[in-house]
Amino acid sequence: MTQPGIRNLKTPHIILLNDGALGLAENIARLCDGTIEISSKRSRSSLVTFDDVGQRMRELFVNGNPIIAVMAAGAVIRLLRDVISDKQTEPPVIVVSHDGAQVVPLLGGHHGANELARKIAGSLGANAAVTTAGDVCFGLALDEPPAGYILANRQNAKNVMGALVAGAKATITGHAPWLEQSKLPIASADNSENVKLTISEKAVEAGPGELVYHPQNIILGMGCERGVSRQEAIELAEQVLAESGIASSCVAAVCSIDVKADEFAIDGVAEHFGVEARFFDAKTLELQSHRLKNPSDIVFAEVGCHGVAEGAALAGAGNDGVLLVEKTKSARVTCALARAKTPVDAKTIGRSRGTLFVVGIGPGSSEWRSPQVTSMIRASTDLVGYSLYLDLIAEISAGKVRHDFDLGREEDRVRHAMELAGTGKDVALVCSGDAGIYAMATLVFELLGDRSLSDGAGRIEIVVSPGISALQAAAARAGAPLGHDFCTISLSDLLTPWPDIQKRVKAAAEGDFVIAFYNPVSRRRRTQLAYARDRLLEHRPPQTPVILATNLGRDGEKIRVVELQDLNIDDVDMLTVVVVGSSDTRSIRTGDGNQWVYTPRGYSSKHDSQIIGDAG
Repeated sequence: MTQPGIRNLKTPHIILLNDGALGLAENIARLCDGTIEISSKRSRSSLVTFDDVGQRMRELFVNGNPIIAVMAAGAVIRLLRDVISDKQTEPPVIVVSHDGAQVVPLLGGHHGANELARKIAGSLGANAAVTTAGDVCFGLALDEPPAGYILANRQNAKNVMGALVAGAKATITGHAPWLEQSKLPIASADNSENVKLTISEKAVEAGPGELVYHPQNIILGMGCERGVSRQEAIELAEQVLAESGIASSCVAAVCSIDVKADEFAIDGVAEHFGVEARFFDAKTLELQSHRLKNPSDIVFAEVGCHGVAEGAALAGAGNDGVLLVEKTKSARVTCALARAKTPVDAKTIGRSRGTLFVVGIGPGSSEWRSPQVTSMIRASTDLVGYSLYLDLIAEISAGKVRHDFDLGREEDRVRHAMELAGTGKDVALVCSGDAGIYAMATLVFELLGDRSLSDGAGRIEIVVSPGISALQAAAARAGAPLGHDFCTISLSDLLTPWPDIQKRVKAAAEGDFVIAFYNPVSRRRRTQLAYARDRLLEHRPPQTPVILATNLGRDGEKIRVVELQDLNIDDVDMLTVVVVGSSDTRSIRTGDGNQWVYTPRGYSSKHDSQIIGDAG
């Protein structure tokens, strides 16, 4: 099942060919919250690396990721030429000179590259070499309006800008300070040679020499019954907009009461219009009661305010806002529109639902951390986790608020992360390995129904992203010990009674599973692994390979292979994963001196049986 909460998080990627410009790249990464990638052939860095710079840059470009390349502009053009096709969809591509003196937006100038180039240049004290005609001549790009305005007919932008560069003048209808304060040539009188720039809330039909901009100053307030369908909510919202003549792109946010923060329909309407869903508590909505057209005592008795749809629309529009369309009802949904005096930045009103990203960072090294996990960490406002785990992601977490916890405070850690998300924050609960394997994801879902959690914490969006587990890392370092049936057993009796652990060890031994033992020992617990070894020796050969993997993926990594009969408990610590082979697991040495462990899948025996059968 696809998790609906997984977001399309586009992170800028800073591409380096060597370590020489690493300091420059780190400054840029901090500025734009980007990821540094560097050639594995020319770097000793532990950052994310690539083998083929052309292949990597083409992958990023096709996937729509902004690219900031610290290299020659000509090289970037040659590397990307085969995938450059559609000007309307290309992501920003920026080149920064090796000395940081020049910042050149090569592609996607009107999709954020020009703005990002100016931001980088301003921070570095460099020159932003913006060459787009509109930017150079008039100080703005008509097809990239500022936040708060949407261009309704982008297809006309090229002709309109071309006419202005050629000497035409503009007639502005409506109010938009960014146009009025630009260097555009403004006509003193209307005539057929002028281009037209129209700012309107209405869904107007534009002429060939006209650009229509919609200000995002409309707040769509919604209320609904629990469990109503997205379709019903979207249809009512579309109906209200159509009947009022308001263009859907004028909607700045979908607002409701906070008890609807986890309502699928509200989220669906926001997603439909490509805006944020924002929420207010009942006390805030009740402050709008004197402005409501349809106050309801029934609603007040139910949720603590006299109106949700109208109240939320007015709260979002602010004190200077006006109710544009009063409450309209379908069978199970209510909808209202309010107009704000100026365009609304949705992030400044109410609060979001709040998101908890439950992430597994793998053993800790960047090359074993998934891109999705990296994106979620970058998208978070707050990070919660064991201090060591947070230290391991320091290079991608600058500017985030850290909430450090000691080992042994797992429930406190999870509760804190959920409560933070319940206030509208985007929180990353950071685990090592995989978040769902002996980690925090299970505890998150256990606590969802806990009455001691705040109401907000129980309505958060939860997204779990997988990571490389210690089991997988140990297996990869040692060869292929998991080639056939295997299981994992935690030897910690803090949460599982020791008799239950004993049963599982005996069953796995009798079943001849490859076994990965997590939490094999601790400072006070030294006998469980010895018990497991002795039980296993009753069912598999003394020479069975055992992998001892310590500090996987980190400094001090150590991989040892011993025989089961020689497994010494004193060789194992809390940072060691112990993988015991089955009776079929084998150990071999190669010519380079490496010792490898693998468990056959039985292909050879199947092949032999087939031969015997055919011969018969």
